[in-house]
Amino acid sequence: MKTIQTIPLEQIDVLDGTFSVNFMADLRRLRSSIEEIGLIQPVLLRARGDGYQIVCGFRRISIMQALGHGEIESRVLKEKEMDDYHLFSISLHDNITTRELNTVEKSIALDKLIHHFKIDSSIVVNTFLPLFSLEPNEKILNTYVSLAQMEDQVKEYVLKEEVSRSNIRRFLTMTSEDRMAVLSMIIPLRLGENRLREILTLLEEISRRDQLTLRDIVGWQEIQAALSRPELTPSQKTERVKKVLMGLRYPRMRRLEEGFEKTRKQLSLPSKVSLGHPPYFEGKGMRIEFEFETLEEYRSMLSSLSRLADQEKFQEMIQSH
Repeated sequence: MKTIQTIPLEQIDVLDGTFSVNFMADLRRLRSSIEEIGLIQPVLLRARGDGYQIVCGFRRISIMQALGHGEIESRVLKEKEMDDYHLFSISLHDNITTRELNTVEKSIALDKLIHHFKIDSSIVVNTFLPLFSLEPNEKILNTYVSLAQMEDQVKEYVLKEEVSRSNIRRFLTMTSEDRMAVLSMIIPLRLGENRLREILTLLEEISRRDQLTLRDIVGWQEIQAALSRPELTPSQKTERVKKVLMGLRYPRMRRLEEGFEKTRKQLSLPSKVSLGHPPYFEGKGMRIEFEFETLEEYRSMLSSLSRLADQEKFQEMIQSH
């Protein structure tokens, strides 16, 4: 065990992230602990030239700097004492024994093992995926490694919305420009997992069929109009965006919807009466709903509805369904 030394923070290279996997780390609990009782565990550094490289303790060093400390208790390795891969393994074990790595941090670690430290993928699958509580599967490895190479905004979204691996893979098939365009659309919608899958599937199908980029679709005037309405809730915006996408994906259904809405308006129904069709125009029949508060209002509604049968537009509507 190395002797504990006190190292000036100014001599530590905080920009060297060779052994770091931190991403959107929540430092609040650790900071409170250090403020209350001080540093419990010394950091691990490696001597390098006139300074020091961080092996373990990136978050602790960051907090000590923020609190205005000028030095930190450290254990120091000699420059050639251990190779980078073994130091990275030490760093990973130090992290997973003190906290749970988030999805993006796991992806950064796996990406570094494959691309920086050149570890064979079979070793990473069988040794490191179980270490991160992931199934030892090549497909899972590829998903995480690809996530590490995506834009930071996408990584932040994946963490905040707890995006599933299946939906992460949908982002992997997009170009960087398309990912950023899609992100600008879905962030205001605050989609759950199922809604996200539904929206991404519609985008993919429209893009593939019509040979459009995803950013072309997202830039559609009706979609941008829905997103720019501050008075709408995220749920309301989602329904409007989905309706536009459904219309683009199923143009025949859109034409039927527009025709139905045009005819419905021509019927001049009372404000408390709604006339609907089967979802996506699948199946036959229509639905009428109405609201009333008094017996007199109820009779008035029934009288209005009975007169519908005499309207030619209503007859045509029934025949077409």
